[in-house]
Amino acid sequence: MAFREAQLDNGLTVVAEVNASAASAAMGFFVRTGSRDETPDVLGVSHFLEHMMFKGNDRYTALDLNRAFDDLGAEYNAATSHEKTVYYGAVLPEYQHPMLAMLCELMAPSFRQEDFDVEKQVILDEIAVYEDQPAWKTYKHLMEAYFHGHPLGNDVLGTTESITAMTRDAMEAYRRKHYAPASITVVGAGRVDFDAMVAQIGETCGHWAGGAETHPVPPSPDHQSTTILTDANIQRQHLGLMSPAPSEQDDERYAAELASAILGDVTNSRLYYALIDPALADEAHVIYEGLDGVGAMFTYISCDPDRAGEVLQILRNQFARFQADGPTEAELTAAKNKLASGATLAAESSMRRLMGVGNDLFYRHHYTSLEQDVQDLMAVTGKQVHQVTRQWDLSASTLVTLGPLESL
Repeated sequence: MAFREAQLDNGLTVVAEVNASAASAAMGFFVRTGSRDETPDVLGVSHFLEHMMFKGNDRYTALDLNRAFDDLGAEYNAATSHEKTVYYGAVLPEYQHPMLAMLCELMAPSFRQEDFDVEKQVILDEIAVYEDQPAWKTYKHLMEAYFHGHPLGNDVLGTTESITAMTRDAMEAYRRKHYAPASITVVGAGRVDFDAMVAQIGETCGHWAGGAETHPVPPSPDHQSTTILTDANIQRQHLGLMSPAPSEQDDERYAAELASAILGDVTNSRLYYALIDPALADEAHVIYEGLDGVGAMFTYISCDPDRAGEVLQILRNQFARFQADGPTEAELTAAKNKLASGATLAAESSMRRLMGVGNDLFYRHHYTSLEQDVQDLMAVTGKQVHQVTRQWDLSASTLVTLGPLESL
């Protein structure tokens, strides 16, 4: 493994974790913008923009772009989150140059009005589809409630009203502001030719202009609330809880990740044995979400409405017990092995490793090798895991529940 880094004169950064023994090469454009950068008049623009980038330009139609990727045998896609937008693909190493060329074409769309009008309806349909998914709807309302007044409360998809009102010119203005070269990192992973990658990016993207925009990073919310959303057409009761946690920049993030695995991994966790194994719930998990300058511990449970009160009390008892006593050595060892194995297995995929390297640079502005990442994880003590759940109080949670119940 070798980490390489270069920066163009216009501020665009190019990095790669070069693995000469890899069987594939992955590349991606990481853009430092997402729903937390949006103002109320353009909610959902980051995700909508991601769709528009695939609509082609004066050289390539949308069909041309997709056919070119397919002809290379590429795995390719894009994703928008609260904090970043990523355009990526993986190919056999011999197709690095044409793959990168097509990604560069993707980043220079024409924004034709007719494409904008068609894709607007696609986004509206996507919002409607997700509104029919209770788990997603619970999470959306939980983010809005927990991050009330904070830009992370913005829904990535936007709203029906904001998308309907959005104009092509507003989107283009947003792209010019947030897709400046200093806000973009081009990442490679696997068997990539880094020197050729830098030369190609310089030739294609070196003329891009614009300065970097900064993320708004207001203080983490400290309020607690309960929201009951009643829908008689939903058969299960969906419970979502969110409480404070370390940010992606905090050293405690490893301890938080281990705590979430011990408490609520899908197998062999405390919630599994307390709720899933005795058939009190059909889903019960805890996820640590580290973000830029803020973090959250997210708990999701799906259960029979008649048992929702009992399930919620068991959950709170499990949290209180963990905060009182911390993990056992056996739990800590199992969680470390599980997370270390998962990270190592994921790293065997150039595409997955691309995301890991990109996230390191995005959040912490430096590269961490897989070996170092695993060492840092394995060095966490039970005392540190215990402390993180006491310092970041699991009981200080916001609750959103969706289902037929009118009260809990």
